[in-house]
Amino acid sequence: MTRRFKPALLAGISALSVTFGYSASAFAADATPPAAVTPPDPTSELDVVVVTARGKPRTVLDSAVPVDSFSENDIKASTFTDTNDILKTLVPSYTLAREPISDGATFIRPASLRGLPTDKTLFMVNSKRRHRSALVSIGGTGSQAPDAATIPASALKNVVVTRDGAGAQYGSDAIAGVIDFQLKDSPSGGSLTAEYGQYYLGDGEDVLVTGNIGLPIGEKGFVNATVEYTSQNQVNRGRQYCNVGIPNQSAGFCVTSYAAANPSYAALIHDYVQKWGQPDAEATRAVVNAGYDLTDKVSLYAFANYSKSSATEYFNYRPPVSNAVNATPIRQQDGSLFQFSSIFPGGFTPMFGGDITDYSLTGGIKGELSSGLSYDFSGRYGNDELRYTLWDTVNPSMGAASPHSFYVGTLISSESAANADFAYDWGGMGFHTPVTINFGAEYRKEGYEIKPGDVPSYVAGTWAVPDPFKFCNATTHTATAAGAALPTTAGLNCANYLSDASDGFAGIDPVYNALAVGSNGAPGSPPSYSGKLTRDSYAGYVEGSANITEAWFFDLALRGEHFSDFGSTWNGKVATQYQITPNFGIRASAGTGFRAPTPGQLFTTNVSTRVENGAIIASGLFPATNPVAQFMGAKELKPEKSVNLAIGFTASIMDGLSLTVDAYSIKINDQFYATTPITVTPTIRAALVAASVPGADTIGQVQFYQNAFDSKTTGVDVVATYRKSWENGQSTNFTVSGNYNKFKVQKVFSANFFDAEGVFDFEHAQPRWRSVVSATHQIDKFKATGRLNIWGPYKNMFSVANPIVQKWDPETFVDLELSYQATENYSVAIGARNLFANYPDPDKTGESATNGRLYRSDSIVDWQGGFWYAKVSATF
Repeated sequence: MTRRFKPALLAGISALSVTFGYSASAFAADATPPAAVTPPDPTSELDVVVVTARGKPRTVLDSAVPVDSFSENDIKASTFTDTNDILKTLVPSYTLAREPISDGATFIRPASLRGLPTDKTLFMVNSKRRHRSALVSIGGTGSQAPDAATIPASALKNVVVTRDGAGAQYGSDAIAGVIDFQLKDSPSGGSLTAEYGQYYLGDGEDVLVTGNIGLPIGEKGFVNATVEYTSQNQVNRGRQYCNVGIPNQSAGFCVTSYAAANPSYAALIHDYVQKWGQPDAEATRAVVNAGYDLTDKVSLYAFANYSKSSATEYFNYRPPVSNAVNATPIRQQDGSLFQFSSIFPGGFTPMFGGDITDYSLTGGIKGELSSGLSYDFSGRYGNDELRYTLWDTVNPSMGAASPHSFYVGTLISSESAANADFAYDWGGMGFHTPVTINFGAEYRKEGYEIKPGDVPSYVAGTWAVPDPFKFCNATTHTATAAGAALPTTAGLNCANYLSDASDGFAGIDPVYNALAVGSNGAPGSPPSYSGKLTRDSYAGYVEGSANITEAWFFDLALRGEHFSDFGSTWNGKVATQYQITPNFGIRASAGTGFRAPTPGQLFTTNVSTRVENGAIIASGLFPATNPVAQFMGAKELKPEKSVNLAIGFTASIMDGLSLTVDAYSIKINDQFYATTPITVTPTIRAALVAASVPGADTIGQVQFYQNAFDSKTTGVDVVATYRKSWENGQSTNFTVSGNYNKFKVQKVFSANFFDAEGVFDFEHAQPRWRSVVSATHQIDKFKATGRLNIWGPYKNMFSVANPIVQKWDPETFVDLELSYQATENYSVAIGARNLFANYPDPDKTGESATNGRLYRSDSIVDWQGGFWYAKVSATF
């Protein structure tokens, strides 16, 4: 979307909201008068009854495991609009990174709970498992997880976050916890919101337009629908591309100095040649939730989502000189010379596009028999598709005939499942309450597909090999008949076949040059590396819970699961809570869990251009079963296994003040990770060529996923809330929450695959602790919300060969929002995120300071700067 069009759109939407809201208000006036504005209920949110997927509803305070429950008002109070960012704001142990120039991770942002990658958290919608995204993160954790951003925040009734392992209850992935998005289900009313904002530096314009409506189905059912549109512009928090004067890096190309010496080049440079920051993006998303009561004890339900988004990221700049593509001449069929710098005299920056289509449908029937047995039969299907395109680049091996735009390929992740869940209250055990027994079974089918790119994106063109027209004899280094037929003006010198002058000539004749295969920046997926992988799994579970006495609650769960590719696994969990006094209780849990590598992680092949320790290099990522990976000693992947231990307490200290503190330990055996990049030797390159790997001749390093090490994560979560209603009608709400994490690699299976730098960064590269302090004060129709986001210290090592370490000190960001309830149906708000425009320290070691980058682009501490916004909302 253009910058000019956004404000016009906002103005139009605002006008529409006024019209729509006026009509709704008039309709409401004929129905039920709107309620007056009232301050929030002073009851602590820790006393709110939480409905989870299993067991009886319990409050946050008497739950046997730590649970956060966030209402629609909590979600609205966040200064963000993206569901991922909202979770980051509400849950200190949930973190999120902004990674530009990171292939698909730029479009689907990597997150974590309790410091563990997203794929170790189970995501659910209406207590049903959510399907995964198609993205397998390249390198590092290699996570493939659901994308929370595909669920519009305006569709959410509340979010329940269980911060405890739950593999025995829900199966694979629930190692760090469970996040359950519960959709709005009102049969009436609705809302419309329009928001506009931008960063203080004038970029990153952001537009949000979202609407929700609830409609009845007769007197026994409802349909609740939400539609959301978002658009954002590119942010740049880098400097002009200049690889001169960077610590621990050799001097390279610098735009400013080269432009000063070359006016013709300077005339071509009008902007930053490479930008670091939030990408251009646009998305349209919709969610529908519906239910219908067939009888008093039998009901049908269904919910679905559709999300279509697109984004564009900058790849690394290719200068007109000192670059293998632009600076390498080749001989054409007529003997003349060609060089890509003639097409790109100002150099070029490949632009990478991702189009994501995500949809799902879940339906079922639930009810209760006369015997008291409750049942829930459901089926679901989910699909996520990530389509890659690349432009402003070339397939160098095709020479001047190369197109400048490419379809690189498509990744598709799909999942279908059938579930049968039952619950029964079994009395007569002599306990304070009946034993609630939950049991059931699940069948799940998962698939991952890689579709090939267009032929020019991966084909080996004419100049994939030296001397494609056989102008020179490869043995005698003299001209062949074809070479001799060239005009003397061509300047062919077959005797100049070496680049080191040992043949008696400086340089090398262009006839011996070869160029890289595939679309430069991201070679397309060839048919040989495309296809589909599927697997099936079957599971059964049983869980019993009861209050043994009025003060003592006990929960026991067991689950067995069989995967068609990994075999069987059994997991158990025990959790208990004891209310020592009416205001103080203790709780503890112990359980095992697992995470089976996904079909995507088993199947993904990727070749991309990356920056390693400041140097641009082509990197190949291959499945552990690939001949290249096997050649280097890779072993087939196996499931990760975990042991979770937790202990904590809950307290109501005084009227309106509540506190929960929970300590935990998560031990993961056979943790999944990408190997340390392995430098390609001539022997490895020969193996790459033999395996028909696209771009094998230019790949500088190789990685593959392995069960790399055993780890242990220990930490503490603290949540305190205080709510006060004053006699003058005003109200104040305080929330202080914090998370402390410590990571430890306990055993590395191969130092060749996971080196000392990898260990150090795994243990130290994330902030050791994080805290969120928020306060809301309401005076009649005015409300002010302030929030402190505090990040603890973290460190990063440059490399094993150069083990210098940079330490970042704690950083605090301030968010502020002021809102006014203008009428019963309309409200306006203005606010700022990172009010004082704080930034983390820039990179000082040189590892993340090349190509114009200033800040660690993989940092979970935000580095985009201050942002302001304004929004108008209408309810009806």
